[in-house]
Amino acid sequence: MAEITASMVKELREKTDAPMMECKKALSEADGDMAKAEEILRVKLGNKAAKASARVAAEGVVGTYLTGDGKLAAIVEVNCETDFVAKNDDFLAFVRNLAELVGTKNPADVAALSALPLDGKTVDQVRTELVGRIGENMTIRRFTRIDAKGRVAQYVHGGSKIGVLVDVAGGDENLAKDLAMHIAAAKPVSMSKENVPAELIQKERDIATAKAAESGKPADIVAKMVEGSVQKYLKEVTLLGQPFVKDDKQTIEQLLKSKGASVATFVLYVVGEGLEKKSNDFAAEVAAQAAAARQGSA
Repeated sequence: MAEITASMVKELREKTDAPMMECKKALSEADGDMAKAEEILRVKLGNKAAKASARVAAEGVVGTYLTGDGKLAAIVEVNCETDFVAKNDDFLAFVRNLAELVGTKNPADVAALSALPLDGKTVDQVRTELVGRIGENMTIRRFTRIDAKGRVAQYVHGGSKIGVLVDVAGGDENLAKDLAMHIAAAKPVSMSKENVPAELIQKERDIATAKAAESGKPADIVAKMVEGSVQKYLKEVTLLGQPFVKDDKQTIEQLLKSKGASVATFVLYVVGEGLEKKSNDFAAEVAAQAAAARQGSA
């Protein structure tokens, strides 16, 4: 068997970015043949990525891209399995690269983004190799690109768990920043009540109807109670109807009017929103590992 030297392991690691021990094992399996060892690692990393792809990825980060003049912006959410990986430098660099690609290349959807070139490979190849190295599933969930009518302000909060882009015409830079921070804090679902999804309004109406019915009041009073609840809900979830977080005596609509400004659009991403998160049963996991060890030694 060929001698596996430290320099050989180092060379293979530089070529594949695989862990040192994996490189050494691959070289041993290939009897020192560098090309064959590289092929072995590609297969192993690919298999590792395939296994990881079945696992839930509900953690992650939001990445943003913004040109200096604020006229072009992009935001992307990339998910992983644990918060630990969400802080990994390679993962964060990948997310930043994706945000820039969305901004500069304007892909139509996630599939188109995944097919774009990145560091001499496709985005999906880079993602798959990153999954192989780190050992966690990673998915590109969504992205949005804005060609501004005014100027875009951005705000990223909570370890990149919440990201906001807001396109503001008129006003000044401080107003735009305040609006971005307000959106992150108040989490509106739409600009105005006309844009709130019908299913959300119906859900709120059903809840209000059930509550009002318990009051025992006449039908006409119940109807007014329901309508009042729905209107209150619409003010709470629409940007223009919300009280400004820095001054709750005025709504965002009133604030904009006082500054001679308007919001063309906004985007709010909250990492993992709506995704099913994996719940870990540590005792069950330990028991399963112990059982597997016993079976392997039998």
